[in-house]
Amino acid sequence: MLIAGFPAGAWGTNCYLVAPAAGEECVIIDPGHQAAPGVEEALKKHRLKPVAVVLTHGHIDHVASVVPVCGAHDVPAWIHPEDRYMMSDPEKALGRSIGMPLMGELTVGEPDDVKELSDGARLLLAGMEFGVSHAPGHTKGSVTFRMPETHEVPQVLFSGDLLFAGSVGRTDLPGGDHAELLESLARVCLPLDDSTVVLSGHGPQTTIGRERATNPYLSGTAGTDAPRRGM
Repeated sequence: MLIAGFPAGAWGTNCYLVAPAAGEECVIIDPGHQAAPGVEEALKKHRLKPVAVVLTHGHIDHVASVVPVCGAHDVPAWIHPEDRYMMSDPEKALGRSIGMPLMGELTVGEPDDVKELSDGARLLLAGMEFGVSHAPGHTKGSVTFRMPETHEVPQVLFSGDLLFAGSVGRTDLPGGDHAELLESLARVCLPLDDSTVVLSGHGPQTTIGRERATNPYLSGTAGTDAPRRGM
């Protein structure tokens, strides 16, 4: 498997391109603010052909480049229905203005083809399987994408802004709910094998085992001042 990732834009949001191997079809995960040039560079470098964009949630730092990326390659975007409105109205999703200079660089709206995700769905894209888990807490429509273990690589979880190395997503924006986030962590993350590789929406990769041992939100030791991340 090939996974090419890079942090993009003002918020350093991780965008991932996933393919069975170089020279094959791929899936693009979370093309956020100013991600389009990095996407094109990775496609050219690895000789990849996109077949879909999939989104862990609707915050602008994860979806800002969806329209140009989908338009350039005539591919659909997948998003949970509870976050779909954020593509067209990012400021409502944040409860505040994100700033006119940044807004001037964004293409707000939906791509031509939008498909909706559901909990428990199995997406078969580019010859790969992505298991979808609805994981509200950071937003109402947050999801994770899980790829099963193979003889070559361990199980991989694209966690979006649910789980980070040493932290979790913030819950103080519209649609956020701390109790829901903790429930999502317990339901989606804790049952996974320790060897599961976690590729988050921000920051470095980690594993479920490392987070189970050190992340206060998975060990149950988090206080009110424990750090949280994301937009």
